[in-house]
Amino acid sequence: MSAPSPQCAALAAAISKKGVSYGQIAAQLGKPEQHVIDIVTGAVKPTTAEFDALAKVLDIKEPPPNDRAHATA
Repeated sequence: MSAPSPQCAALAAAISKKGVSYGQIAAQLGKPEQHVIDIVTGAVKPTTAEFDALAKVLDIKEPPPNDRAHATA
């Protein structure tokens, strides 16, 4: 079974570039793997703190676009 694709192309690229799994990201964030999957696939909106932590783990330096897909809770 393959991992679900991120809703955001930049997020997908960052995950691919880092070569990490959702489980590895979750471990670094201290969150359940399913919660990370839900965030990156757009099933749930992350808090600002979660969004910032995810960007840090994935070395994303650019600010996200100001659109619905990148909104935080």
